[in-house]
Amino acid sequence: MRERNDFEESLAEILGSDNEVTPFQLAFLSDLTKDELASFRRAWIETSQDRRRQIISHLTKLQSDDPCLNFTRVLLAGLEGSDDDIRSQAVMALEAEEDSTIITPLIHLLREDESEMVRVATAIALGRFALLAAVKELAPAMSEEIYYNLLTVIEDKTETDEVKRRCIEAIAPLDSSRVKELIEQAYNSDNVKDRATALYAMGRNCNPTWLPTIIKEKGSDEPEIRYEVAEACGELGMEEATTTLVELAGDADIHVREASVRALQQIGGPSAEQALHQLMNSPHQDICERAKEALDNLQIFGFFDL
Repeated sequence: MRERNDFEESLAEILGSDNEVTPFQLAFLSDLTKDELASFRRAWIETSQDRRRQIISHLTKLQSDDPCLNFTRVLLAGLEGSDDDIRSQAVMALEAEEDSTIITPLIHLLREDESEMVRVATAIALGRFALLAAVKELAPAMSEEIYYNLLTVIEDKTETDEVKRRCIEAIAPLDSSRVKELIEQAYNSDNVKDRATALYAMGRNCNPTWLPTIIKEKGSDEPEIRYEVAEACGELGMEEATTTLVELAGDADIHVREASVRALQQIGGPSAEQALHQLMNSPHQDICERAKEALDNLQIFGFFDL
């Protein structure tokens, strides 16, 4: 156990110094005790916004690089008294978090935070828990709370379109007639961003009946739409999409091409393997390289036999 004086001194060095913080110092903030977290909160309030921004940025990267580190409590505490940019960074760092204890704080941010940027980040983070709810890895009451609050925000006439779009994407795995209706409404919109959201949501909804609609959009004039076609095909994981993905791997837009290769890797199986081998002869050098990486990854994780 760390001595309290040692902790206070280290905390002062991390938050109060003008020196660049090191990963070793920041690792010190992993898995704080209740008392240590209280000390962090008191010190955080006195920390400059620039230093806070630097700390949150480094914590985000460090947590991504080392899954053994847990900065969840610190990131939630870091929301207090911080500006919009810092709060959104802190929430985005929680996007891969699966600890259900943070659901209630996230819902509070989604419903109450004054910043659209923060509410958008929060909706994305809640989407992770919606996926867990869809596969029955959350308690029914918690799943219902996520569904109710996302739906309430979507139907709030005072909420911004961008937050609503992110909430539709987040709620998509929680399949219901109302969710299906929301996806269809977004798809039938004249707004490109709404339609892109609908395609993304179709993939997250994991209902194979969406595939013909998704594939129909492969010839869209909008790169954003074609990109979401590739992403949705990957999420659905159906071999029937491989031909479409090979076509999109020759797209003029590099992001669409790369999304297509990722989707083929997600699908896996003999058809995807054959398609990736075919793409190793693509006239696009980036696709040749990505296809080889995807084949290597499939081999490592045993998706097909050599």
